Amino acid sequence: MQTFRYDHLPTEISTVHVALYTDVENSAALRSRIVRASQLEGAEGDAEREAVNFAFIEARLICSVLHLQTAVYQALLAQAQGALRTKTVHSEILWALNPTNNITEAIRRYGVADASKSLIVVRIGSPDLEQGDVNEQMHKVVEGTLAPLDELSDITDWASIKKYYKLNGEAAVKAAAKDPAREQAIVNEIVTSSVAMKSVMG
Repeated sequence: MQTFRYDHLPTEISTVHVALYTDVENSAALRSRIVRASQLEGAEGDAEREAVNFAFIEARLICSVLHLQTAVYQALLAQAQGALRTKTVHSEILWALNPTNNITEAIRRYGVADASKSLIVVRIGSPDLEQGDVNEQMHKVVEGTLAPLDELSDITDWASIKKYYKLNGEAAVKAAAKDPAREQAIVNEIVTSSVAMKSVMG
């Protein structure tokens, strides 16, 4: 797990814990649990929402740690400015990752799916929320193997990313087609820039 701090942002959203899970075995149950938590009422609902109070992101659609950090930062800014387009700062990350403004599509595409095998799990909070406690909370809801974030490059599904961002016809991408490393670097740059510019363009 890695922790990123943004001391210039409001205290309650200044700390971001990020973990990569591979070999996830309970994706379908996890997705059902998230849906159920959003529908429960009263104290039971509050407790269940707190238990799954994370962003669950389909890891294969993330190009790089910078790509992820850019989406997280856009969500933090939206929260700080009172300009969320979704219900929570965690779901806002999924919105930021999606190339269109369709929130339902963003959650379906970038959130946990029944078949998800690798997930990035993000928890945003204050500095009082310690890494050890977050780690324990994550382990209670995700059945998988905690992996270093730098293993993300082994998981990325470049074909799907190019399809969703409509990059197959992009001249720079086509020109680098015979050099996978260069092509991936170009795709990463385009996608990360798109995420950074999304709120401005919107």
